Amino acid sequence: MADNSNILNNVLGWLHEGYPEGVPQKDYFPLLALLVRSLSEEEVVKAAQTVLKGSDSDTVTPEEIRAAIHLVTEREPNPEEIHQVAARLASVGWPLATAAN
Repeated sequence: MADNSNILNNVLGWLHEGYPEGVPQKDYFPLLALLVRSLSEEEVVKAAQTVLKGSDSDTVTPEEIRAAIHLVTEREPNPEEIHQVAARLASVGWPLATAAN
């Protein structure tokens, strides 16, 4: 369980470094697509809740996050969207961003 916690903490660190001003709405789907490749659904929900805290979207519920995850798994973002988000995260050390290239 400690490994999962460390992975989640690392992902949250990369997200905060890659998006210091918060994640723009246009990056939500590609970001979820990248996270779903690396984390469990529950970890993605926790990451999304942490990233959205204090934003205009802090009223997003875990159920809404899960629904977005399922949308992503049904409809992948286009390669350009994935590349844009992966490149941004790679610039702050995201080790899994190359999986999207």
